[in-house]
Amino acid sequence: MPSRKSARPNETAMKMVGAQVAAARVSKGLTQRAFADALHIDVQSVASIEQGRRTLMPSVAEAMDRVLGLPGLLTVAANKMPQVEVIPPWAEEYFASEAEAVALSWYDAVLVPGLLQTEEYARAVFGCRVPYTGEEKIELQTARRIRRQEILHRTVPPNLGFIVSESALRDRIGGDDVRRGQLRHLRDCADHPAVSFQVLPLGLTAHAGLTGSFALLETPDHQHVAYSENQRVSIVVRDPNEVSILAQKYAMLRSQALNVTDTKGLLDRLLGES
Repeated sequence: MPSRKSARPNETAMKMVGAQVAAARVSKGLTQRAFADALHIDVQSVASIEQGRRTLMPSVAEAMDRVLGLPGLLTVAANKMPQVEVIPPWAEEYFASEAEAVALSWYDAVLVPGLLQTEEYARAVFGCRVPYTGEEKIELQTARRIRRQEILHRTVPPNLGFIVSESALRDRIGGDDVRRGQLRHLRDCADHPAVSFQVLPLGLTAHAGLTGSFALLETPDHQHVAYSENQRVSIVVRDPNEVSILAQKYAMLRSQALNVTDTKGLLDRLLGES
């Protein structure tokens, strides 16, 4: 196992991109605070990016390009940043399969599924982990999660089904503004032609999801894989019998959850209350 003090695989790249941001800002005669105000982010974030301690997220890079009058240079740099291993090795197999899946079904009893999280919500979720992992790792994990969402934007995206507990939508992870932004994003996702989004409502007397969250996916060669996780362990399941059991659970949850139309109505009501 590498030493904790060993250099991160993208440390040089982060510092290089940060130096480019600083140089472009100075050439425009902007202080860090003025730059941060123009971007609608805090000045500490600008400082961290320029020092190579915080990953430059693509959305922030796009805003920087606009403010600095650059032809997409920082956006390219953010999207091409070398990846760092920020997830456990036992989960890598699943995420590799997820990236090329032709179909994916996801039930989450606690949170909004990662593929549907906003950047702000994802950052807040990683910030809740105990023990606290620090700003740098949180940023790397957030960037990795947002990159995973590229599969939603394929020319032909996979068939995507999501069932989420209503309690996950009512929790205020990250605060009211983050929750409101997440609800708006979910409402938009619910209209995506490749997405089936359903909410498992509160107050049920019984349902099939009591033993926790899980995902099912179909690979391009039509192999079926399941993935489940708990507090400290993630498991990729390939045994056909075990995958079948989880598929049966998901089918039952679909019948117990609100249908797609009623789910959109619930999201509209929650947005009205927020």
